Amino acid sequence: MSFDPSVRPRDHFTPRRGWMNDPNGLIHHDGEFHLFFQHHTHALVHGPISWGHAVSTDLLTWAELPTAIAATADQHVWSGSVVHDAGNTSGLGTAGAGPLVALWTGRVTATERQSQSLSFSTDRGRTWTPYADNPVLDIGSTAFRDPKVLRHDGAWVMVVVLADARTVELYRSDDLLRWEHWSSFGPEGSVDGVWECPDLVRVPVEGSGDVRWVLLVSVFDGAPAGGSGMQYFVGELDDAGFRSTQPARWLDHGADLYAGVSYADAPGAEPVVQAWMSNWQYAESVPATEFRGAMTAPRRLALRPYDDELGLVQRPVVRDGTEVVALHDEPLDGTTLPVTATSYRVVAEVETGTASRFGLHVREGAGERTTVVVDTGARTVSLDRTASGETGFHPAFAAVHTAPLPAVGDVVRIEVLVDVSSVEVFVDEGAVALTDQVFPSPASAGVSVFAEGGTAVLRTISVTA
Repeated sequence: MSFDPSVRPRDHFTPRRGWMNDPNGLIHHDGEFHLFFQHHTHALVHGPISWGHAVSTDLLTWAELPTAIAATADQHVWSGSVVHDAGNTSGLGTAGAGPLVALWTGRVTATERQSQSLSFSTDRGRTWTPYADNPVLDIGSTAFRDPKVLRHDGAWVMVVVLADARTVELYRSDDLLRWEHWSSFGPEGSVDGVWECPDLVRVPVEGSGDVRWVLLVSVFDGAPAGGSGMQYFVGELDDAGFRSTQPARWLDHGADLYAGVSYADAPGAEPVVQAWMSNWQYAESVPATEFRGAMTAPRRLALRPYDDELGLVQRPVVRDGTEVVALHDEPLDGTTLPVTATSYRVVAEVETGTASRFGLHVREGAGERTTVVVDTGARTVSLDRTASGETGFHPAFAAVHTAPLPAVGDVVRIEVLVDVSSVEVFVDEGAVALTDQVFPSPASAGVSVFAEGGTAVLRTISVTA
């Protein structure tokens, strides 16, 4: 088969051309969501990286803008964050207006040294000026990167990794220009791969007025699906810094969610996180002609109690769409649904009955399908892309990815976001998530449902496109 990657996803951001990886500088400001991203405009593989830039009013439809912060021959512009310095603590704003301030890792090409530099904008992020005394934080390391900055207790806090040491370092500042070390966290949780792209967010607990701190950390290797992935720590932040209060968990059990960070100043109590939808095992090998790389759907985060611990739940931001299928109280007997689109959302509630396994096939066509399976006995959910279309470009791609389910009740809710080259699965109101790229032919668009080892009933299913 021949897959044409120039047919872009409908519901996921991609650059007009070139290579893209980590999201950077996510912020909501003056009515706009800003998505900056690692961008190499002149090739389809990682190279001299600049900050690309796109804006949206709804997190769904994006307008790509010119390069925000450009690489030079001497220095690449690696990952970082943007804050609104509303009080003009940096003194870099204009009269009566605080600037947007970007903190980013500068990687010197000659020495590979990594340090934290600053750029600022006084025109809603359209143009950026480098700070005259860059870098603002340099410890002489070649593995010191990815600053995420937040406002806490009247000061600026930076979380940044010592990648090889598998630690997150916390720094504090009054003005974003001068930084003092505060505390260290780690190594803890998964330490098989180097640590990257930390974020520290306040997340509400469902059904209560409680809010907890959650530390997100991306791990370059050793994730459940193989290769790169994201872990998180629920914990506390006090005068001594951050400490975890329960074991680390994985944010997503698919292969293709990495470097996710939250939008600063996003409306609402639940933080919004967006990630790069790929895996460093094969990121430079996936089919591409005009561009390579996409972002996941943005996801709102909350915490849900499970026994004596808390786990993140993820609710994707979705467009309304037009309903093309709606069924109620149907047996899961291999029914094929009349779906012809290549981008759609499926929401199903299944009464488990006596079935040992049940699920659905998406992007189904001649010899191709991607399968979501709930195994009630094993208490797992799986995303199977072994027959999803083009898979031969890397030996790790054709795989089944499996996640544990916290519980399997009488009714299981499954939400699946399907796009031209991706499938994102959310089970039990987002308690479990799996994200995978897929590369089927455009003709593979069908949806069907099934049950094995007994009977199950499809209480409801809705497909919107």
